[in-house]
Amino acid sequence: MKAVIQRVKSASVTVDNQLISQIGRGLLVLVGVSRDDTVEDAEKIASRILRLKLWEDAETKAPWKTNVAELKFPETETLTSHGQVLCVSQFTLYANIKKGAKPDFHRAAKGDIARELYAKVLDLVAAGMPNGKDDVKDGVFGAMMDVALVNDGPVTIEVDSRA
Repeated sequence: MKAVIQRVKSASVTVDNQLISQIGRGLLVLVGVSRDDTVEDAEKIASRILRLKLWEDAETKAPWKTNVAELKFPETETLTSHGQVLCVSQFTLYANIKKGAKPDFHRAAKGDIARELYAKVLDLVAAGMPNGKDDVKDGVFGAMMDVALVNDGPVTIEVDSRA
């Protein structure tokens, strides 16, 4: 399983010109599921999402000390007073372009399996957030989505459950 984790000031998902999900400060996470992934891979990815220390400490201002579940800020700054996570399923993280310019996606998991493991990641991340599912937003699995974000930093981290 792979994830691209981006520290954001805001992010949203729109499908067919309709706003589906929106967050303030937190993480936008693109999640790709491979044919070989298991629940153990979902657990590793969810743990990394929750443990990554991408913000400064509120008191000491020391960088890289606070994770998304610990993040707090004034309510006037964003949609909520704490960090949030927006996850988007992203099978294209398993694109293979070794044979030319046209990508193939044979390493990506098939729909039902991918949906189940992706949902497991969402559940595990929600379990680790202060307000549970209220802190974790989602796109529409399998849909063509417009994903908008204001990258904070920019800070972008790639994570592979097998690495």
